[in-house]
Amino acid sequence: MATVYPILLVHGIVFKDSRIFKAFGKIGKKLKAQGYCVYSSRQDGFGTIENNAAQLKAQIEEILIKEGAQKVNLIAHSKGGLDCKYLIKELGMEDKVASLTTLCTPHRGSPVASRIMKLPKPILKFTAFWINFWYRIFGDKHPDAYGVCKELQRSDGGEEEVPGVYCQSFSATMQRAKDDFVMSIPLAFSRRLEKGDTDGLVPVESAKFANYRGSFDGPLSHSQIAGFMVPKKKRERVYAFYLEICKELADMNF
Repeated sequence: MATVYPILLVHGIVFKDSRIFKAFGKIGKKLKAQGYCVYSSRQDGFGTIENNAAQLKAQIEEILIKEGAQKVNLIAHSKGGLDCKYLIKELGMEDKVASLTTLCTPHRGSPVASRIMKLPKPILKFTAFWINFWYRIFGDKHPDAYGVCKELQRSDGGEEEVPGVYCQSFSATMQRAKDDFVMSIPLAFSRRLEKGDTDGLVPVESAKFANYRGSFDGPLSHSQIAGFMVPKKKRERVYAFYLEICKELADMNF
């Protein structure tokens, strides 16, 4: 049973679709194989929340016209969830979004980002310049790495609902550095800065938003929940996790 409305997978920072790389790996392909209408977002990899929300709005309007649909379902990873919340609440899209599912989104900010912002400003500006330089080459229209990191600092805003839209959230947890070598360094920083469970970048407490559904069953990193470098033994479980989300949305007539 397909969902009533199309599904838009919304990526976070760093990872975005390209000719050789997909932000959600093979997850979109797996969902399409089960009959779901799925799109991948095209917002900037290092764009600010406001910038990316405007880009998402334009893409959603294209999807609605193409599919003859009234609304979309948003499944957003990491900062993509913040982009979506701004899209709905500040850009008047609440009547165009049926549901918002956030995965490891830093609704209350990331302690790692907060620590990074304490580095000397010249170092931050220099690093941001080169990130912006390369992401323009990768297709970003308005990259702003410094502004993005500033937005991802600790903040309040995890519990509130988005009026008129069904909202739910999930988190993930890393138990050991060897669970994901890519996230091992961020995990070390995160554990020094945060006492509770974390996925390597975002604490579980920060990922809680609206109808919090809990953490992925078993150790999984911030990037693995989006399908990036997932070990073979976990891969099918990650696919099943997304399929279950979509099945539930279909059962709710979304």
